[in-house]
This record gives sequence, structure tokens and C-alpha cells, in this order.
Amino acid sequence: MTKLDLLQGTLDMLVLRVLNGGPMHGWGIAQRIQILSKEVLQIEEGSIYPALYRMEHKGWIKAEWGQSENNRRAKFYELTKEGRSQFASEARDWMRICAAIAAVMNSG
Repeated sequence: MTKLDLLQGTLDMLVLRVLNGGPMHGWGIAQRIQILSKEVLQIEEGSIYPALYRMEHKGWIKAEWGQSENNRRAKFYELTKEGRSQFASEARDWMRICAAIAAVMNSG
């Protein structure tokens, strides 16, 4: 299957969705997105970490150092109150956009 490019801003929404399930380190977030997308979306290191730093700067997530499952030091990210609110807003907007695109695509 071909690699799909994400729309601008979609990566942030996907990261927020994954972190809505609890704290996770960067590589784990990328892996979770890949698994949930049934291997269609593959997030590279060069994309995930800048997105995490950007979201941390915006106050949507916070980070804390800890031990990963393979005993390596890793930064674990979790949603803040602002991040939960941002995720809810982005999820609503995404559903509206998907419905509008589907309406156009399904028109006669």
C-alpha cells in the first residue's frame, strides 16, 4: 500500500487522540497511530517529535521523563486540560469536514 500524506494539522489531532488513552512516549505514539490505521499511516521520527514539541509549547500536552518498557529513558507525554479541550474541538471539526467531503463525493 502507498504511503499517504497527512493533511496539515491532522497529525496533531491523531496524537491528541492517542494520548487521550493515557501517557505514552513518542515512538509509542507513532506505533499506536500505525496500528490503529491498519498500517496505512506511518509517522516518521522527523514528524512526530516536532509535532510533540509544538503541542507541548502550545500547552496541549506535558512531558515527563521515565523508563520505557525496554528499560530505556524516554519522555512520556500526556494531555493537559487544554489538550483535552483541543482534542474535542478538533474531533468535532474533523467529523464536519468528513461529512462535507462525503456529501460532495457521493453527489450525482
